[in-house]
Amino acid sequence: MGHCNFEFDLCAWEQDQNDDFDWTLRTGSIMIPGTGPMADHTLQGPSGHYIFIKSSFPQLPEQKAKIFSPKLSRRSKNCKGIECHYSWLQILFYYHMHGVSIGSLTIYQVTASNQEKVLFNLTGNQGNFWQRKQLLLDEDEDFQITFEGQVGKGYRGDIALDDITFTKEC
Repeated sequence: MGHCNFEFDLCAWEQDQNDDFDWTLRTGSIMIPGTGPMADHTLQGPSGHYIFIKSSFPQLPEQKAKIFSPKLSRRSKNCKGIECHYSWLQILFYYHMHGVSIGSLTIYQVTASNQEKVLFNLTGNQGNFWQRKQLLLDEDEDFQITFEGQVGKGYRGDIALDDITFTKEC
């Protein structure tokens, strides 16, 4: 649970059944010119895997795809085999948002009582490379992390994720 590089599957991450479409597991480059990525972040080659949302058919503008983590609890050992304390827990991930029609990427922290908190939101073209993001997580109750990708207004704007890690702050 502590690290997912998507090389074999979605690890313990689950697709949301109440969204418009799903994140897709992929290798290599995306075939639409002017979008990306060319390769995954982990292996940085054509055989490596990542997840992405595409903005071309059959997706429509402003449709959303969500994927969420298992529940994180201070009473379980979900973080690389060590006891997690919310004040120390962080999520580290890589994202790729390239294309003239990029929608948005939003990361939520959702508590067991269904309270949502936006941790990160980014819209538009961020460049044709993988970018690293690290977020501190702090909550008084069990929670899950949700990655939401939203399609932009055109077909050239895919969003990709790779190497999601939960770890203690160093």
